[in-house]
Amino acid sequence: MSDNHIQFLLNDRLVTLNDIDPNTNVLGYLRNHANKSGTKEGCASGDCGACTVVVAEYIGGELTYKSLNACITLLPSLHGKQLITAEDLQDGDKLHPVQQAMVDFHGSQCGFCTPGFIMSLFALHKNFPDPSKHQTLEALAGNLCRCTGYRAIMDAAAAAKNHGPDQFDRNKAQTIATLSEIQSLAMTKLSSDGQEAYSPTSLGELSQLMLDNPKARLLAGGTDIVLEITQMMKQLGTIVYVGNVPELQQFDEDGDKFTLGAALPYTQFTPSIAAHYPEFGDMIERIGSLQVRNQGTLGGNVGNASPIGDTPPVLIALDARLNLRKGDDVRNIATEDYFVDYKVTSQQDSEFIQSIEIPKPSANQQLKVYKISKRFDDDISAVLAAFNFTIENDTVTAARIAFGGMAGVPARAKACEAALIGQPWTQATVDSAMAALAGDYTPMSDVRATKEYRMTVAQNLLQKAFIEMTQPQVNTGVVQYA
Repeated sequence: MSDNHIQFLLNDRLVTLNDIDPNTNVLGYLRNHANKSGTKEGCASGDCGACTVVVAEYIGGELTYKSLNACITLLPSLHGKQLITAEDLQDGDKLHPVQQAMVDFHGSQCGFCTPGFIMSLFALHKNFPDPSKHQTLEALAGNLCRCTGYRAIMDAAAAAKNHGPDQFDRNKAQTIATLSEIQSLAMTKLSSDGQEAYSPTSLGELSQLMLDNPKARLLAGGTDIVLEITQMMKQLGTIVYVGNVPELQQFDEDGDKFTLGAALPYTQFTPSIAAHYPEFGDMIERIGSLQVRNQGTLGGNVGNASPIGDTPPVLIALDARLNLRKGDDVRNIATEDYFVDYKVTSQQDSEFIQSIEIPKPSANQQLKVYKISKRFDDDISAVLAAFNFTIENDTVTAARIAFGGMAGVPARAKACEAALIGQPWTQATVDSAMAALAGDYTPMSDVRATKEYRMTVAQNLLQKAFIEMTQPQVNTGVVQYA
């Protein structure tokens, strides 16, 4: 193992950190240690975008630029990367083109949110020199402004297109060389005052770490676990950051299934999954902002074991399977068998999710996914429904149905399935299945919805799926609000 430190580039300056609490988020480091106060704290939960920064990673021979929420990103995840903030964009006395465009089009008023918008625009134009309106809206969806309104900011985004090379392009070769050198180092450790974090660089190192530290907290995207620090003022204890383990970043496609590494961010696999399951892809885009999806992972969403997690019901409906690793041993289980009770899983001490296997669709199979939330984007589900039907000769030959938000765990609706399988695909069959659904769950009332609402909406979503599948010309509308 290397010395007790992590290394990363802060703009173009190599930073070596040791003896600093690994529970420190990037926002706290920038403001309290690096004297960079342009990055602001708005919500401390990854919702408002005021703290947006950009991280450049050297992956597959290229630099990739990602917008991230600094409030929910921990320092250990920066090892081997380049951190860029609003203060770094100015080139000598000249503003960066995205900064100048915000000035020219009056995109800032009080200025509190402006650095976050600037960084989202910077990442947008790094990835798309001439972005479409949809790409621009997606890039800015996680940034909130209370003063200007968004028209001026959209105008600034359009004006900054095709701005040509900047200082980051000119320094690209040196940046790659530095990051490559850092990444070649052995596993790192960061510790202070009894808190420690490890960054393994191979599956073997990760497996051994978990054997040695069976209660360690795994950190991938951190979009949920870091809220324990920022909202609950907790410390995580021993942290194992898995974002530098190549095997957990892989995406493989064979003849009949996809295999996704548990630490692969949503934005890196969604297009491939959406090509086969468009409704799954659409739902993933509603999980959170681009900043959140640049970090959040499928393995983290499953491992969090929330009854209102967005992806587990879909994975259960698709009969996806999990590969759980402990030491050199790997066991393969159905996703539905992973969830035991509220926040309780079948995962053993020292075990971790290595990958998720998702079957490809077969002939006559159709997936319908519905997320019910108070806001359409960037909100937590009240109910998440996933219907996986196979219809042949107007008969339901297979059905897997799963819901989130209806019980203490995401779970299948087996009575509803039984009422459908082998029956004609008719309204009468759907009516029977809707009635059977009432026996599958005993939902709870909470701040997001009452138990009565949850059951009614779950039944109505089955009706909605039937209408959309049998009457495609009928627009049932997009269910957005609880």
